[in-house]
Amino acid sequence: MPTVHLVISGKVQGVFYRASAKEQAEKLQINGWVKNTKEGNVEVLASGSEESLLKFTEWCKTGPDGAFVSNVEVTKTNENTDPGFKILRF
Repeated sequence: MPTVHLVISGKVQGVFYRASAKEQAEKLQINGWVKNTKEGNVEVLASGSEESLLKFTEWCKTGPDGAFVSNVEVTKTNENTDPGFKILRF
Protein backbone atom coordinates (compact mmCIF):
# COMPACT_ATOMS: atom_id res chain seq x y z
CA MET A 1 0.00 0.00 0.00
CA PRO A 2 1.45 3.40 -0.93
CA THR A 3 2.58 5.63 1.94
CA VAL A 4 3.38 9.35 2.02
CA HIS A 5 4.94 11.62 4.62
CA LEU A 6 3.53 15.16 4.66
CA VAL A 7 4.78 18.30 6.37
CA ILE A 8 2.12 21.02 6.30
CA SER A 9 3.20 24.56 7.13
CA GLY A 10 1.37 27.83 7.61
CA LYS A 11 -1.29 28.64 10.22
CA VAL A 12 -2.04 24.99 10.97
CA GLN A 13 -1.92 24.79 14.77
CA GLY A 14 -4.79 25.92 16.97
CA VAL A 15 -7.35 25.51 14.16
CA PHE A 16 -8.37 21.85 14.71
CA TYR A 17 -6.16 20.73 11.81
CA ARG A 18 -5.25 17.38 13.41
CA ALA A 19 -8.83 16.46 14.34
CA SER A 20 -10.07 17.47 10.89
CA ALA A 21 -7.26 15.51 9.20
CA LYS A 22 -8.20 12.42 11.24
CA GLU A 23 -11.82 12.79 10.15
CA GLN A 24 -10.80 13.10 6.49
CA ALA A 25 -8.41 10.15 6.72
CA GLU A 26 -11.09 7.94 8.25
CA LYS A 27 -13.57 8.89 5.49
CA LEU A 28 -10.94 7.94 2.88
CA GLN A 29 -9.91 4.72 4.70
CA ILE A 30 -6.35 5.98 5.25
CA ASN A 31 -4.13 4.53 7.97
CA GLY A 32 -1.44 6.50 9.78
CA TRP A 33 -1.04 9.40 12.15
CA VAL A 34 -0.98 13.19 12.45
CA LYS A 35 0.89 15.38 14.94
CA ASN A 36 1.97 18.95 15.60
CA THR A 37 5.68 19.70 15.40
CA LYS A 38 7.64 21.96 17.73
CA GLU A 39 8.37 24.17 14.69
CA GLY A 40 4.65 25.00 14.32
CA ASN A 41 3.90 22.65 11.42
CA VAL A 42 1.70 19.57 11.16
CA GLU A 43 3.27 16.24 10.21
CA VAL A 44 1.37 13.28 8.72
CA LEU A 45 2.20 9.71 7.77
CA ALA A 46 -0.57 8.27 5.60
CA SER A 47 -1.10 4.91 3.87
CA GLY A 48 -3.93 4.07 1.51
CA SER A 49 -4.87 3.66 -2.12
CA GLU A 50 -3.30 6.05 -4.64
CA GLU A 51 -6.71 7.70 -5.16
CA SER A 52 -7.35 8.13 -1.43
CA LEU A 53 -3.87 9.57 -0.83
CA LEU A 54 -4.34 12.02 -3.70
CA LYS A 55 -7.67 13.21 -2.27
CA PHE A 56 -6.20 13.45 1.24
CA THR A 57 -3.15 15.39 0.04
CA GLU A 58 -5.42 17.83 -1.82
CA TRP A 59 -7.49 18.32 1.36
CA CYS A 60 -4.27 18.97 3.32
CA LYS A 61 -3.45 21.88 0.98
CA THR A 62 -6.51 23.73 2.33
CA GLY A 63 -7.21 22.12 5.70
CA PRO A 64 -10.12 23.05 7.96
CA ASP A 65 -11.79 26.45 8.26
CA GLY A 66 -9.42 28.85 10.00
CA ALA A 67 -6.27 27.24 8.63
CA PHE A 68 -3.95 28.94 6.18
CA VAL A 69 -1.69 26.43 4.45
CA SER A 70 1.41 27.95 2.89
CA ASN A 71 3.11 24.69 1.84
CA VAL A 72 2.65 20.91 1.80
CA GLU A 73 5.86 18.93 1.42
CA VAL A 74 5.07 15.41 0.15
CA THR A 75 7.58 12.55 0.30
CA LYS A 76 6.87 8.94 -0.69
CA THR A 77 8.14 6.48 1.91
CA ASN A 78 8.26 2.77 2.66
CA GLU A 79 7.35 3.26 6.34
CA ASN A 80 4.61 1.00 7.64
CA THR A 81 1.54 2.30 9.42
CA ASP A 82 -0.67 0.58 11.96
CA PRO A 83 -4.37 0.11 11.14
CA GLY A 84 -6.48 3.17 11.91
CA PHE A 85 -5.55 6.84 12.06
CA LYS A 86 -4.23 8.40 15.26
CA ILE A 87 -3.49 11.86 16.60
CA LEU A 88 -0.04 11.82 18.21
CA ARG A 89 1.66 14.27 20.55
CA PHE A 90 5.10 15.60 19.67
